[in-house]
Amino acid sequence: MTVDAWAQHPTPRFLAHDMFASLRRWSGTEIPTGDIPLKSTLAAMDAAGVDHALLSAWTAPEGVLISNDEVAEWVSEAPDRFSGIASVDLRRPMDAVREIRHRVRDQGFKALRVLPWLWETPPTDRRFYPLYAACVDLGIPFCTQVGHTGPLRPSEPGRPIPYIDQIALDFPDLTIVCGHIGYPWTEEMIAVARKHPNVVIDTSAYTTKRLPQELISYLKTGTGRHKVLFGTNYPMIFPQHALDGLDSLDLDAETRDLYLDGNARRVFAL
Repeated sequence: MTVDAWAQHPTPRFLAHDMFASLRRWSGTEIPTGDIPLKSTLAAMDAAGVDHALLSAWTAPEGVLISNDEVAEWVSEAPDRFSGIASVDLRRPMDAVREIRHRVRDQGFKALRVLPWLWETPPTDRRFYPLYAACVDLGIPFCTQVGHTGPLRPSEPGRPIPYIDQIALDFPDLTIVCGHIGYPWTEEMIAVARKHPNVVIDTSAYTTKRLPQELISYLKTGTGRHKVLFGTNYPMIFPQHALDGLDSLDLDAETRDLYLDGNARRVFAL
C-alpha cells in the first residue's frame, strides 16, 4: 500500500500561474488547454501503485487556484482513492477558521495546508495562529512547506528554524507536516523533527534519487522511521518517477511500510 501525502489534481489556472514558470522551464512541460480529467491523476497513481492521495486545494493572495469545492467534488468521485486537504485565505483568519470547520466536519477533509511563501510571510505571523488553534481543536494536522521554493517566490519563510520550531513550541498538540524536506536546511528540519513529537516530514517535490543522505539516514533510525512520509507534489513530479530507485534505499520491511503507507495513515487518520 502507498499513500501520497501531497498531491494536486491541477486546474488550468493553477498550472498557468506565472510563479510556476521556473517549474515549467525545468520540466519542459506545456500548459494544457481545458479541464484535466480526474482519470488522468488516477492513471498516474495506478502506474506507480499509489493507492491513496491527499489532494490539496490552493488559495493565493491573488485568488483561488484550486478551490475547496473542487477538491470536495473530486474526493466524492473517488472516495477510496482521495482525501481532501483544505486551503484558506490567510487575510481573513476568522472566515478561514469557519471554512476549516465546515470542510472537516461536513465534508471529511483531513488537514489544512497553507504555504507561507505563497503569502510571502513567515508561518509565525499572527494571522496563522487562529488556524493552528482550529487544527488542534478539530484534531487535524497543519501542512506546510519547508525549504527553498521552486516557484518564483522568496524562500525565507521556509526555514525550519526559527519558524517551525517556534510554532511547535507554541502549539505542542499541533501535528505539523513539513513538506519538501527542508532543503537546503534539511539538517535543521531533521533537528526540529527530533525535538518535537508532533513534527513530521514529507518528501514531496523530491524523487527518491534526489533525497539527501542525511534524510535517508534519519529515515532508518528508530524514531525517524515514524517521522517521514512519502509524497510527490504531483503533477510537478509523477508518482512513478518519485518512487524510482526506492529499492536502492535498502529500507527494512517495517520502515518501508511506514514510509509509504503507515505514517500517512496515522498522521491523517485515514
